[in-house]
Amino acid sequence: MNKKKNETDIYTPTECKKFILPVRDVIDIVGGKWRLPIIIALSFKIHRFKELERQIEGITPRMLSKELKELETNGLVNRKVFDTIPASIEYSLTDYGKSLDKVIETMREWGLSHRNKIINE
Repeated sequence: MNKKKNETDIYTPTECKKFILPVRDVIDIVGGKWRLPIIIALSFKIHRFKELERQIEGITPRMLSKELKELETNGLVNRKVFDTIPASIEYSLTDYGKSLDKVIETMREWGLSHRNKIINE
């Protein structure tokens, strides 16, 4: 959105859609209550399912499983199954998932700034 027009200029619906559609795509992929916390937890280290469940307070096993499958489908999370009894499964971020690091850091910085603004008003 660095593209700025003069106050008298009017954006066309096509120009507006060029900004909105990619943002909606991101929201569809990482939006919701649990996906970003999962991504953030995996950005620190590889986790097994139960470790993730403990790390992300309040998430149910069913929801964690559902969200991990969705993140895997979108190429953000890798699921590695080990041939042990019982089977061990580890989850990690793919390189594509790691590409969200800058976005998440920017969101974190904005969130801290916003929190300070609201608290100090």
